[in-house]
Amino acid sequence: MDHTPPPPPDPHQPQRHQSQRHQPSQRHQPQRPQPPIPSTEAAVGVLSALAERRGLPVAVEHAIGADESSRRTAAGAFAVTDEDGSLPHEALLEIPATDGPDGAPFTPRIAVQLFEEGDAHITLDGVTFHDLPREATPAFLEAVFDRRAHLRTTWYPPFCRLVVTLDGELSYKEVVPMAYGGLSRWMSSLRS
Repeated sequence: MDHTPPPPPDPHQPQRHQSQRHQPSQRHQPQRPQPPIPSTEAAVGVLSALAERRGLPVAVEHAIGADESSRRTAAGAFAVTDEDGSLPHEALLEIPATDGPDGAPFTPRIAVQLFEEGDAHITLDGVTFHDLPREATPAFLEAVFDRRAHLRTTWYPPFCRLVVTLDGELSYKEVVPMAYGGLSRWMSSLRS
């Protein structure tokens, strides 16, 4: 049996690779990959730096330990670690609403709840976007600060949805509860 390697490909012949046929098109992928954020503490650092670059104040609360974690309701009395010995860490970042120099709303009231499992909830003026990947939170806040958020409304039936568009074609949508006070000042400014 001959164990010689195959000859090198001819540079003048078109190359065909089977893997090229099964790749998804570029228009369905985000244009910029989101860098990994390995921990809750790393996410707090990235989001705090992002807000501080914009001149926005940030308040941070940490919940460390199974007895402090919101998702560890079955933790025994005085239990600090999970069953596997790990120490869960959650954080809540709050950024107050701000107005621009002309008195118009510039940013909404923002709350970012980061979970140990790698997901986050972001609340903009009472509208909560559930289960965002931790890696998407910086791009999400950048989109809000850059005013890449808008409202989709219908008159009949009355319906309102807040849409935040990240880079590429990725966007997050949540229903705005109109029954409890309607639109905030910031959301009303998105209509114009």
